[in-house]
Amino acid sequence: QVQFVESGGGLVQSGGSLRLSCAASGFTFSRYDMSWYRQAPGKERDLVAAISHPAGRTRDYADPVKGRFTISRDNAKNTVYLEMTSLKPEDTAVYYCNKKILRPGDSWGQGTQVTVSS
Repeated sequence: QVQFVESGGGLVQSGGSLRLSCAASGFTFSRYDMSWYRQAPGKERDLVAAISHPAGRTRDYADPVKGRFTISRDNAKNTVYLEMTSLKPEDTAVYYCNKKILRPGDSWGQGTQVTVSS
């Protein structure tokens, strides 16, 4: 059974930093491109960053986070990370990780709440 457990969120002031972690299980992690997504209140879930497999040589970012967020992975730990710096109030959302290519019925974790105060 595919599972994701996100952690590392919290309340931070504008300009601060956080490091999110996502532990994955139930599939061969190193064989998949992975992504971070976020969903703000009343909005759809959007892709934030993606990293290729197995070594993460290709990393892509949504325009709003370019230059501020860094995605990385540790295949030995089946974990993907999101380093977030220079946080802004508009980064406030629940953050999720998942495979980059999604299929109907794919499961999601509980996410981790990131709140940035101004």
